[in-house]
Amino acid sequence: MSAVALDNPHPLATPFIAEPPLSALRHIPGTEGWPLVGSTLQLLADPKGEVERQYAQFGPVYRSRAFGGRSVALLGPEANEFVLFDQARTFSSTHGWGLILDRLFPRGLMLLDFDEHRLHRRALSVAFKAGPMQSYLASLNAGIAEGVAGWREKGEDIVFYPAIKQLTLDLAAVSFLGTGVGPDVAAVKRAFIDMVAAAVAVVRLPLPGTQMARGVAGRAFMIDYFGNQIEARRASDGQDIFTQLCKATTDDGALLTRQEIIDHMSFLMMAAHDTLTSSLTSFVYFLSVDRDWQQKIRDEIFALGLEKGEPLPYEKLDSLPLTEMAFKESMRLIPPVPSLPRCAMRDTQFMGFNLPAGTRVSVNPLFTHRMPSIWIDPDRFDPTRFSDDASRNRHRFAFVPFGGGAHMCLGLNFAYMQAKCFAYHLFSTTDVSARPNYAPDWKLWPIPQPRDGLRVKFKPIA
Repeated sequence: MSAVALDNPHPLATPFIAEPPLSALRHIPGTEGWPLVGSTLQLLADPKGEVERQYAQFGPVYRSRAFGGRSVALLGPEANEFVLFDQARTFSSTHGWGLILDRLFPRGLMLLDFDEHRLHRRALSVAFKAGPMQSYLASLNAGIAEGVAGWREKGEDIVFYPAIKQLTLDLAAVSFLGTGVGPDVAAVKRAFIDMVAAAVAVVRLPLPGTQMARGVAGRAFMIDYFGNQIEARRASDGQDIFTQLCKATTDDGALLTRQEIIDHMSFLMMAAHDTLTSSLTSFVYFLSVDRDWQQKIRDEIFALGLEKGEPLPYEKLDSLPLTEMAFKESMRLIPPVPSLPRCAMRDTQFMGFNLPAGTRVSVNPLFTHRMPSIWIDPDRFDPTRFSDDASRNRHRFAFVPFGGGAHMCLGLNFAYMQAKCFAYHLFSTTDVSARPNYAPDWKLWPIPQPRDGLRVKFKPIA
């Protein structure tokens, strides 16, 4: 099957590949589901259960039809390695994610492939080196301490998800845009919220009055907002991520273009905000019901020997291994990105099944993270799974909350830093508890969140 080149000004952009007909995939077990909608309704209602049912019926490779398209699921750590590590450069992230993100977040780092992705990733990596990261931590310390104090002042009962969503949005604004963002910050947040909501909206056209129309308007605002500041940022000495990207250069020393900066900023803010909100929510939930592990983390924090209210120093981040283990375990149980789509750019095979060029495939962290063959008692919260000894002999693609291979999340260390800073300020000052036998119902797709908002009690520690 031949590639059809897009009319695209980006010479390294991945060409479009037409999807293969059903006849080319019939050798793969699976189902077409219901007329018109396929398995869409089942996946929306219970994404974890639906994948487990398909696996039980068809095995680790199966085809299905949902959300207007046909795809092949590849399940398990070997499948994760095959698709994500992708030494042969077979799988396109551009055309995997494009149907979902291209209208609102086009040409963000995750939507680039191969040489183009490598070129931009190296340029963007300057924003996540030690110097800038220390500056971000200073802002995080101040913002998180203020946010946690505000929650305590409101009383014991907290609906956590909307509270942490607002806090992570505030933190993203400061870390990405700097403390001098000015009076436009409210409009930036509103536009950003509309873009994120539109990315997963059911109605995919920007018809008047729809969420997609609001998202498209939000993107237009962000293009103007970012574009009008680039030259000034290049002349400034700011340590925020926006300023770092405005000064970033590719391998040949060229600055990123205006449109590249806009696209990367929009995408990075989206990736950092929603996934962190989800991860911190599950982190707090599991520690609110596992009182022993909450106390272990509190003891680890107190063992740092810092004065009450003192910011968490950058050099102390590696001194919180139990906190990191608990954060990883929460992401194992509720990964912030439950499935990862790709598109095969050439004919390939996996486990004896032919995957023609143009086949949409997906790997599923949510499934892999609960496989009994990998994780003993997989539904139990147990951070010791991530001790050095326990991790040593595990398949390296058994735990993939940040993806893997060339597309491993660029902000991985930024996420761990935020989680540790958050845990430090929350658990050093606050006891967090849930009512007995509390188990929220999780909406697991597209980004997990508790349907009731996660109701917990905050009690100040004397």
